[in-house]
Amino acid sequence: MKTQATVQPAIQQQPAASPGSPLVQVSGALTAIIIFILLAAWVAKRFGFTPKTGSSKEMKVSASCSVGARERVVIVDVPDARLVLGVTAGQITHLHTLPPAPVSETVSPVAPVDFQSLMKNLLKRNGKD
Repeated sequence: MKTQATVQPAIQQQPAASPGSPLVQVSGALTAIIIFILLAAWVAKRFGFTPKTGSSKEMKVSASCSVGARERVVIVDVPDARLVLGVTAGQITHLHTLPPAPVSETVSPVAPVDFQSLMKNLLKRNGKD
């Protein structure tokens, strides 16, 4: 009588994610990108690269001068006057009212130049004909 021995191959278990697997590489890259975006947003907010919200077009600080550690004199343009204000850490004091700033004259827009004449001028300027 012959006996048959059944040999079952050993089941190899692969690790879920080895250090060189694409899953680890992609998730690491995505994590780095997210951290970079958050860091860039924090730097932009910290150093004032973001636009200021709540600013009024009717009121504008036209000049400012420091007169102490926390004291300043500012000139604020409002529609009908210019206000000279003293600003400290605790209060704002009205110092003087000036007449409204003169309206600056607008510069007339320059007529657009066509591309052909612009290129001819550039080529002549470089010494080429």
